[in-house]
Amino acid sequence: MLLGAKRNASQRIMALAMKLHILGCGDAFGSGGRNQSGYLIETQDRLFLLDCGPTTLLAMKRAGIAPQRLDAILLSHLHGDHFGGIPFFLIEFLYQKPPARPLTIAGPPGTEERVQQLFSIMYRGGKNLEESLWLHFRVLSPEILQNVNGIDVFPFRVPHQTHDVSLGLKVTYQGKQILFSGDSAWTDLFIEHARGVDLFLCECSFFDEQPGMHVNYRVLQSKLPRLECKKIILTHLGEDMLARSRELAGTVAEDGLVLEI
Repeated sequence: MLLGAKRNASQRIMALAMKLHILGCGDAFGSGGRNQSGYLIETQDRLFLLDCGPTTLLAMKRAGIAPQRLDAILLSHLHGDHFGGIPFFLIEFLYQKPPARPLTIAGPPGTEERVQQLFSIMYRGGKNLEESLWLHFRVLSPEILQNVNGIDVFPFRVPHQTHDVSLGLKVTYQGKQILFSGDSAWTDLFIEHARGVDLFLCECSFFDEQPGMHVNYRVLQSKLPRLECKKIILTHLGEDMLARSRELAGTVAEDGLVLEI
């Protein structure tokens, strides 16, 4: 009887585990032949994306995960390699099969307008997106904690764009926490928000080049002793980073990698 109780408890713990599916970890140029940004978080009762690059729907189907299960798409910023895949999900839901429950797209100011514009450009003359009762938009305002379909999201502004807002996202669900840098040059805000999180998904596009919009590895390496996260994964790697991947500390993201958090 005791053995059975332990087995059932173990099964419940496994069921509550959070998984990260790396659908795409490439940069805007598809360096190394990698898919563009798309990170799928799966729990027992929630499925949501961090960013949605153009290859995300394809990668999700290749992984055997039905897009209709999605609860939310959380966007760090509105560059094409991070949100350009949304229209493909929308036509999937409009012409194939709608989502099983309402879908929320949440991102920085201007997200709804930009998604609507992109959809209109790509699929003009088709079904009217505004009549889709299953689709909702939310603005993620920096420094304001929000609950998006049961998922706690704390957005904070990061240095990537001059005029438009780019966000880092700290996501909490059922006691698990993920920090997602989005695209950003280094900021010590990452040290503050990484403290105690289960996973820091950190972009690191360059090895020692510093264009001012992205993290480079030399800077990150100097900050690693101050990062009090349980695990760090380097993603959004450019060609020079890929060429020197054996020199890198920490886990390097790969398309198709699945991690339990």
